[in-house]
Amino acid sequence: MSTIISHTAIPIALSAVFPSGKISLGLLLLGAICSMAPDLDVIGFSFGIRYGDMLGHRGFSHSIYFATFFSALLAALWPHGESGQLLIFLFLFLSTLSHPFLDAFTNGGLGIAWFAPFSNKRYFFPWRPIAVPPIGIRPFFSAWGWRVIKSEIVWIWLPSASLFAAGQLAKRLW
Repeated sequence: MSTIISHTAIPIALSAVFPSGKISLGLLLLGAICSMAPDLDVIGFSFGIRYGDMLGHRGFSHSIYFATFFSALLAALWPHGESGQLLIFLFLFLSTLSHPFLDAFTNGGLGIAWFAPFSNKRYFFPWRPIAVPPIGIRPFFSAWGWRVIKSEIVWIWLPSASLFAAGQLAKRLW
């Protein structure tokens, strides 16, 4: 997985490409939560759920089905206002789906169960430039952790910042 904080770069970047005034601060924060939510599956380790199980890490909660269902539920509960339910769903869906998308670019783990609950087969993208972080806080403050930070700056934060800047520029020009 990418670090939990780096997953939030995607909804921040996405907010700039949606129409002006449609992504409120509250919705942006919900999008950030959606981008981190798939990793709640690690709670399963405490209950004996193994990594490679359907409900294990990078299993069902990292699937397209989960992103669709989770985003639809939240969009139905979120006040629509002027944004519209479809736009809210789309923002939350892309924010949630960005998590397994980034994880599929990492160089460790078992892959992503994109099609769970229909299949537990795990997938990675052929190109995997994002360094997988160590598990735990202490190991993160090491040479390995520093490699992960550098990798995420290059492959997540810089592209996200570029998308955000391009979206802001396009809004100002139009």
